[in-house]
Amino acid sequence: MSVLMTLGGHDKDLGGGFTVRRLLPAAQRQAVGPFLFFDHFGPVTISPGGSHDVRPHPHIGLATVTYLFDGAIMHRDSLGFEQRIAPGAINWMTAGRGIVHSERGPLDLKTSSYVNHGIQLWAALPREFEEVAPDFEHTPAEAIPSLMRDGTQLRVLIGEAFGQKSPVRTFAPTVYLDVQLAAGVAFELPPLAQELAVYAVDGDVTIDEEKLPAHRLAVLAPGVTVSLLAGQATRLMVIGGDALDGHRFMWWNFVSSRKERIVQASRDWEAQTMGQVPGDPELIPLPERRFSAD
Repeated sequence: MSVLMTLGGHDKDLGGGFTVRRLLPAAQRQAVGPFLFFDHFGPVTISPGGSHDVRPHPHIGLATVTYLFDGAIMHRDSLGFEQRIAPGAINWMTAGRGIVHSERGPLDLKTSSYVNHGIQLWAALPREFEEVAPDFEHTPAEAIPSLMRDGTQLRVLIGEAFGQKSPVRTFAPTVYLDVQLAAGVAFELPPLAQELAVYAVDGDVTIDEEKLPAHRLAVLAPGVTVSLLAGQATRLMVIGGDALDGHRFMWWNFVSSRKERIVQASRDWEAQTMGQVPGDPELIPLPERRFSAD
């Protein structure tokens, strides 16, 4: 059996009418490789005067990975980084012991209509790196390796695959691919990592003749090569890597192998000692229902 399980996800309202489709974490599965959070947002049209801004908020113990198919997002953080996120680029923000960031619409698009469409992942940091110094790294689209293989267009966003290596630095073996299947042409996906999953972005696909509907995530059996086939041109995302080195506790925007660390991060955010985003004084408060280490 090539597919261990399929995850349908659920819609999550982030506020202001900004709804995402969340595939991970799920009741059946916390993570695939280091990825324990998978949000697919859009395509959504942002009209003049509209806003899907995400105000300043904190993270610990993880790295955010943002990838756009369409649109633009302005990233700002407490380290002073300010970066326009554009389609095709990879933006890796290491939270480590703590970072604060915001994601807003670029000022030059405030009077325009445009479509935002993309995926944001969280990668849990290995235990030995959970408290590393925070950082932000932008890899532009033109620096991402791409290739054609058996009629399929691939971009190696993170990790190594098919003789290509991404320049994006990670803390553990990680794979992230953008795959565009041609209609009616089978593509063989080898076991590129200990754990691997395939997400159908915009159309149905078959995995060894098992149907995977659009907007579902298929967790693959370890060590198998699978055949991917679609009746129309279809975009897939492949995620995976080495299995996590233990369970992670997740609450709000915090991830840690230790419950007490999440409690401390909550206190730090409430006391406003985690840092501020320069020029962006707004913030998202802690949820009313607090995390307990008991």
